[in-house]
Amino acid sequence: MRGFLGLRSHRRQPPPLPLFPTAKRPSQPAASLLLAPLSRLLPASRLLRLLLLLAVLSLAPPAFFHLRLRRFYRMRERKCGWIASPPMVCAHGGESTNAFPNSMDAFHMALDSRVDCVEIDISRSFDGVLLALHDRDLQRMSGNSTAKVGYWSKDEIKALSTRFQLSKRVQNEEIPKAEDALAMISQLVRQVILDVKVGPPSFEKDLAEDVLSLISRTNCKNCLVWAKSDNLGRDIIKLSKDVAVGYIVMVDKSTGRRTELVRIEGAKVAGVYHPLIDEKVMKDIHSFLALKTDMIEESLHGLLTIATP
Repeated sequence: MRGFLGLRSHRRQPPPLPLFPTAKRPSQPAASLLLAPLSRLLPASRLLRLLLLLAVLSLAPPAFFHLRLRRFYRMRERKCGWIASPPMVCAHGGESTNAFPNSMDAFHMALDSRVDCVEIDISRSFDGVLLALHDRDLQRMSGNSTAKVGYWSKDEIKALSTRFQLSKRVQNEEIPKAEDALAMISQLVRQVILDVKVGPPSFEKDLAEDVLSLISRTNCKNCLVWAKSDNLGRDIIKLSKDVAVGYIVMVDKSTGRRTELVRIEGAKVAGVYHPLIDEKVMKDIHSFLALKTDMIEESLHGLLTIATP
């Protein structure tokens, strides 16, 4: 019995539980786990680390200004969308400030100024020749305030122009034929406007055919024809679907009222005399485009202004 008891007394007892269990060691933070691979990539030298930090900081200002600049351009595009498609600069009669209007000098100066567009005044002489000439310029040359190109022959105008000093550089320069002026200009600008002058009703006879023949001979693909006479515009539209036609909105001298804003079916451009352009005119144009786009072949393709009647 004693030996049995002795055997029990030598049995191993489990260790006692601690009264105050020790706190668990905090696990390594996730951030340090993520940065551990990065720290291996960084150079061990503190100097190199400092230089790398300075390099990163030096890139911050350019990146900041780049983002600010992008934001500025986006805001400007919203406010100034027309910058992407600016209006054309058109020289009426060429560079008529420093040269005689519609002269070769005026056209050359306009081309040297790199204008987008040139407007040529087209008049037909008594014997059927199309000239780059306006009635008011003939009146200035002749001293006759009632002179009309349609009452003068080509030879009479030629004799007058050789006596009148058209050019400061060339002696005895003549009034150019419309064909010569158009052949020189059409390939060097984006747009050519042929402002066809029409006098009494007899002046309109076969005028549309003559203008289309002029365009065909010079192979002008960027010609726009307009006139104060709606009959001429309608005649050209009937004879050709390939030539762009416009019309002019002005103040009717006989009534003192503005001519109709939308009036020629098939026209592509409305040329509005600049003092007439106001908020109401723009609203009328937008309303027309929204409600009656079927009346004009391509609606009002553009809005051009003219400086003189």
